[in-house]
Amino acid sequence: MTASEMKNAILHHLVYTLGKDAAHAKTYDWRMALSFAVRDQIVDRWFEATRRTYAEHRKRVYYLSLEFLIGRLLKDAVINMRLEEAVQDALDALKIDWHELLEDEPDAALGNGGLGRLAACFMESQATLGLPAMGYGIRYEHGLFRQSFEDGRQVEEPEDWLSQTHAWEFVRPEVAIDIGFGGHVQEIGSRANWYPSEMLIAMAHDTPVIGWKGRWGNTLRLWESRPMHGFDLARFNRGDYAAAAEPEALARTLSRVLYPDDHTEQGKELRLKQEFFHTAASIRDIIRRFESEYDDLKLLPKKAAIQINDTHPAIAGPELVRILHDERGMDFEEAVGIARNTISYTNHTLLPEALETWGEARMGRLLPRHMQLIDRIDDLHRRETGTGHVNAHQDGKVHMGTLGFIMAHKVNGVAALHTELQKTTVFKDLHELHPDRIVNQTNGVTPRRWLLSCNPRLASLITEGIGDGWVDHAEDLEKIEPLVADPAWLDRYAAAKKANKVDLSNWIAETMEIGVDPDAIFDIQVKRIHEYKRQHLNLLETIAHWQEIRDNPNAGWVPRVKIFGGKAFPNYIYAKDMVRLANDMARVMNSDPLTSRYLKVVFPPNYNVSLAERLIPAADLSEQISTAGKEASGTGNMKLTLNGALTIGTLDGANVEIRELVGAENFFLFGMTAEEVMARRAEAGHAARAIAEDHRLARALEAIRSGIFSPDEPGRYHSITENLSHHDYFMVCSDFTDYWRAQREVDTAFTDPKDWARKAALNTARAGWFSSDRTIRGYMKDIWHTDAAPQVADAAE
Repeated sequence: MTASEMKNAILHHLVYTLGKDAAHAKTYDWRMALSFAVRDQIVDRWFEATRRTYAEHRKRVYYLSLEFLIGRLLKDAVINMRLEEAVQDALDALKIDWHELLEDEPDAALGNGGLGRLAACFMESQATLGLPAMGYGIRYEHGLFRQSFEDGRQVEEPEDWLSQTHAWEFVRPEVAIDIGFGGHVQEIGSRANWYPSEMLIAMAHDTPVIGWKGRWGNTLRLWESRPMHGFDLARFNRGDYAAAAEPEALARTLSRVLYPDDHTEQGKELRLKQEFFHTAASIRDIIRRFESEYDDLKLLPKKAAIQINDTHPAIAGPELVRILHDERGMDFEEAVGIARNTISYTNHTLLPEALETWGEARMGRLLPRHMQLIDRIDDLHRRETGTGHVNAHQDGKVHMGTLGFIMAHKVNGVAALHTELQKTTVFKDLHELHPDRIVNQTNGVTPRRWLLSCNPRLASLITEGIGDGWVDHAEDLEKIEPLVADPAWLDRYAAAKKANKVDLSNWIAETMEIGVDPDAIFDIQVKRIHEYKRQHLNLLETIAHWQEIRDNPNAGWVPRVKIFGGKAFPNYIYAKDMVRLANDMARVMNSDPLTSRYLKVVFPPNYNVSLAERLIPAADLSEQISTAGKEASGTGNMKLTLNGALTIGTLDGANVEIRELVGAENFFLFGMTAEEVMARRAEAGHAARAIAEDHRLARALEAIRSGIFSPDEPGRYHSITENLSHHDYFMVCSDFTDYWRAQREVDTAFTDPKDWARKAALNTARAGWFSSDRTIRGYMKDIWHTDAAPQVADAAE
C-alpha cells in the first residue's frame, strides 16, 4: 500500500466512519481512522485464510484460555502487515505524530502476566506459521485492575479499556450461545437431560490476529455475557427502576472483571461461573463449526485439537462428554475417548495451591450434570487403570488439575525442568499410571513483538548485519555471533542499548520525577508480585547494598538503578506489603545524599505490556530469582535475554535452558537447586541459621524491623520480617548469601563495558530458540498432530 493510498484511507475513515473532518479531529479520531485503515488491509487476508481452511478441510486448533494479554494492537498490525513506511509517510503528510497515536491506544489488560502473554504470543505465531487456529477467551469489561500508589500502597482501580470503541473487533450477534447454571437433572437410562434454572447468552466478539507479512490470519473470539431476557419494561413503568435493569447487570457481572476476588462465597461462585461460561460457549462453538463440515462426530479428534491453558478451562472434558453423550446419543465410554483424544492440557504450576479445586457442593449446585459426569469419568478411569487412589473428585472437592490430566491425551509442561518436576510432584501418581502422557513444550515469545517492534534500534542493527530472515526464523540470530568479534559492530550494539536507556531515563524523569543515570546498571525485575518470585530477596539485597555504600561512600561503587514492575493481587496482603516496602525504600534511598548517586530504586505503577515494551529494551540485568522448583517457565526471562540483558538467576523454570544456550559464562548463577531446596526446607531452623551466618542479611532485616523505611509505623513490615526469620518457605534467607556474591560479580563484570557488551550480544545471538514459533511447531508435532497451510509454510521457510 502506498503512502498516498494510506493517507486517503485514513481520511475516508475519519469522515465516513468517525464523522469528523480533519480540522476538528482529535488524537483519538486520528488513531481510530488509522486503525480502521490498517484493519481494512487485514480483513482480506483473514477471510482468505478462513476460506482456505474450509476448502481444504484442515484441522483446526482451538486454544482456550481465561487470559489473553494482547496489549496494544496498532503497532503490531502495522509491523506484521509491513505497512510502517506507508503509515509513517501518510501521517507525516497529515502532520500527525505517529508516536502520539500509539500512546493513545488503550492497553487491553485481559490477563495477569506470563500465562496471558504466552497465549497472545501463541496466537501470533500460529498465524505466522499458517496454522488454522482460534483463541477463545472472555471479553472482560475491565480486565486486570489499574495499579496506582498512594503513600507507597498499591491502590486498585478499574481498568477501562472499553471506555472507547475497540477498533479491532467485530461483533458477531448471530453467534449467541445459551449457557445454563443450576437447575436439575432428569436421567433417562445412562443419559440425562439437564434443565438449568439460570440462563445467560454468550455473544461473540472477533479480533483478527494477523501473522508476519500478512500471510495468514486467525481469530481471537472473546465472549461477552448478555442476559437471556433484558430490560423489564413492566417493572420500570411501576417505578422499580433498579429491578428493571437487574437481569442485564447480573449477566454483565460474568464478563465484567478478570479474576474477581474469590475470598468470599459470592466471589468463588462468580469465578466458577466465569470458567464454565467461557468453556461451555467455546466447546459449543467448536461443535457447531465441526458439524457445519462433517456428519460423524467420531472424526472430531482428527479435525479439531482443543488446548486448555491451565486448569481454568478444565471443565471442557465433562462438557464435551455431556454434549456427545447426553445430546448426541453417543456411548459414554466412546464419548470420553473422543473428548480425551481431542483435548490436551498445559500445566503452568508446581504450586499445589495453584491447582484449582472446587467444593463438591458448589460444583453440584451450579453444574449438577457435570458433577455426575465427573464421578462417571472417575469410575471409568478406575476401571481403565485398575486403581482408585487418583480421582478428580475426592476429599469433598473436584480437583481441576487431576480432571484436566485424566481428560487429556497429552499434558505438557512449559520448560524442561518444570516438565520433569511434574512427574515427581503434582502429578506423580498420575504419571505412574500414564507414563507417556506428560510431554515438554518449552515456552517461547514472538520475536516480532519482543524484538522487531519493541526494540527497533537493535532490530535494525541485526537486519543490517544478517538480513531480515531472523524475523521468520529466530534461530537465525546465531548468524550475528561472528559480528560480535568485530569491535565496531559491538560498539554499535552497545550504542543501541545506551540509546534505549537514555529514552527510559527521560521517561522516568518525566513521569516519576526521578533522575537516573543511563550509564548505571539498569537492573530490572518485572513480573507478578509473589513470594515465590522473591521480590523480597531483591529488596533485602538492595538494602544490604545501600548499607554498604553508606558505610563507605567513596569506595568506587558501580552505579545501579533497581527497577521493579508488577501487580499484587488485591487480596494477597503479603505481596502488597512487598510493593509498599519497595516504594518506602525508594523514598528513603533516592533522597539519601550519601548513596543516591550510586543507587536508585524505581517502581513505575501499572506494569502492563506497553510498559514492558519500554523497560525490556533498556535492561542490562534480568532478575529471574524465583525459588528453584517453583517457576514453571517464565517468558519475561526470554524477552529480556533476547534484548541483550544478562540474567542473574536460579536454576528454575526456563532459566536452565537459557543458561545452557547462552553459556554459563554469560549468566550469573546463584542459589540452591530444586533438590537442595527441598532438603534445606526439611531442616529445622534453616532461616535463623542463615541469618546468623550472614551479618549483611541480619542487618538488612533489622533495618526493616526497626522502621528505617517506615518511621511513622515501625511495625509496618512485621509480617515480612517474621516470616523470613522463622518460616521462610521460599528460602529467601538461605539463598541470600549466594545472591549477594552473584550481584558483586555483576558489578565487576559491568566495569568492563566491552566485555559486558560482548556477553549481552551473545545473549541476543543465542536466544532465538526461545521463539514461540518453535514452541508452536512442537505442539503441532507432539500434541495436535497437525500441520500448517502449505503455501504459508513454504513462504515461512
